[in-house]
Amino acid sequence: MRTCGYSPPMTDGEQGPDPATAQGAVGPRAGDADRESVAERLRVAAGEGRIDLTELAERLDRTYGAKTYAELDVLVADLPQERPSGSSAGTDPETLVLKTRLGNIKQGGRWTVPRRIIAECKMLSIVIDFTEAACAHREVILEASCGTGGIQLIVPQGWALRIDAASTNTAHISNKATAPADPTAPTLTVVGHPRAGYIKIKQPRRSRSAALARPRFDR
Repeated sequence: MRTCGYSPPMTDGEQGPDPATAQGAVGPRAGDADRESVAERLRVAAGEGRIDLTELAERLDRTYGAKTYAELDVLVADLPQERPSGSSAGTDPETLVLKTRLGNIKQGGRWTVPRRIIAECKMLSIVIDFTEAACAHREVILEASCGTGGIQLIVPQGWALRIDAASTNTAHISNKATAPADPTAPTLTVVGHPRAGYIKIKQPRRSRSAALARPRFDR
């Protein structure tokens, strides 16, 4: 006759592993708003020179891939606390911040180009037209990020255009601004972070821009 081994019931201290612990959970889950808040802090830090563009791109990638608050906290642990409302990169006269909220944005006509531009759209679109703008800088840095929306940049004939190496998902960045650059003209450096959206760069038709081809910056 075969006998079966006897296994006594497990006590409370001997219960099996908790499913959440077994899966390696390390804290509460973060939401989209939490990730966007951290991304904004990183962009402000880059605008203040606390981190460079390469590190910004790396941290943004990790931010949008973060699942928990703990993962987000690590990305801003070495940065100062957020400033009070009303004191941010958007108030810096050398930084222009464009963010879509309830509609599309078009920055065009006669305007003054700052040293730094931050363009961010989750949906909808942003158009930045430089053809009639006055630029007093040798280099302008534009950080462009989009979710499912699109960002279009229109640059004058003669301007130099550079896609920074810190850019991500470059297959979604289209550069048709291929006319020869004027060595005395401004250089627009684009740091692009399109996800499902796109970033398109082009020049206006020659007939429109012929009279505006010469850059306007102080020598």
